[in-house]
Amino acid sequence: MSLQVEDALVDLAKEKRRSPTRTRLWNVLLAPPALWMLVFFISSVTIVVLLSFGHVGDTGKPVFGFSLDNYKALSDPVYLKVFIRSAVFAIATTAISLVLGYPVAYTIALHGGKYKNALIAFLVIPFFASYLIRMYAWSTLLADEGLINQLLRDTGLSSGIRFLNTPGAVIAGLVYGSIVFMVLPIYASLERMDTALIEAGKDLYHSPLQTFFAVTVPATRAGMLGGVLLVFLPALGDFVSAQLLGGPSTYMIGNLIQQQFFEGQNQPLGSALTVVLMLALLIFMVFYLRATQRVNREK
Repeated sequence: MSLQVEDALVDLAKEKRRSPTRTRLWNVLLAPPALWMLVFFISSVTIVVLLSFGHVGDTGKPVFGFSLDNYKALSDPVYLKVFIRSAVFAIATTAISLVLGYPVAYTIALHGGKYKNALIAFLVIPFFASYLIRMYAWSTLLADEGLINQLLRDTGLSSGIRFLNTPGAVIAGLVYGSIVFMVLPIYASLERMDTALIEAGKDLYHSPLQTFFAVTVPATRAGMLGGVLLVFLPALGDFVSAQLLGGPSTYMIGNLIQQQFFEGQNQPLGSALTVVLMLALLIFMVFYLRATQRVNREK
């Protein structure tokens, strides 16, 4: 046996002896935060699920029970309309974020050069501010007497446009609040992509547009799926944008849950709404995981 082979076997034996120690160390380090998350996540979800079968007592406080009345109440057309509206807003937000975010990620990743990190920083820094503050800023800009309408009046282009309390304003706020979560996963996929594939694609598919859809898009599907997940899930349960930029006719399921918990003092019904929302998100997660597995198998 050669000396190199013997050295390799010795190194492998040392690595095997060290690995159990490393595993135990990682287990010790990960146990406290994992336990913390597990206990509080399970306890909070359990309380919400159990409360969804309860009712409001004579004193106005929630009482645990075993009734399906809260879930039956959700079949009311009013609630169904809010669910459908929330889904439409979330889908529109995701689609617009993808259409707007992909060119941004593409430009930074493939044409940013030495300014890539700076461009990503400029993109992310505004999101350090509170989401609530940013939505308040949007409501100020889009108000009837806000900056945008004032500019339209000063330039004579319009006497004023009603932006607030419209679906467009709510979707615009959702897109602004979540588009960075679409850009970053796509940017990461483009960064990992071998640019030689694009050059090869140009030889095979000729036009840049054909190369983009035949080579670049399939190579970045994982990043696109990750962006869709990160945008769709928060958008479906969001309530701040609809609260500040919309009105009663544009309220989403998040606003409905908030109203039942705090204004309507009907926590059991709010819990039932929360459970239905969680189930909808869980179904979406299952489809996402299956799509991700399919993408990984095709690589």
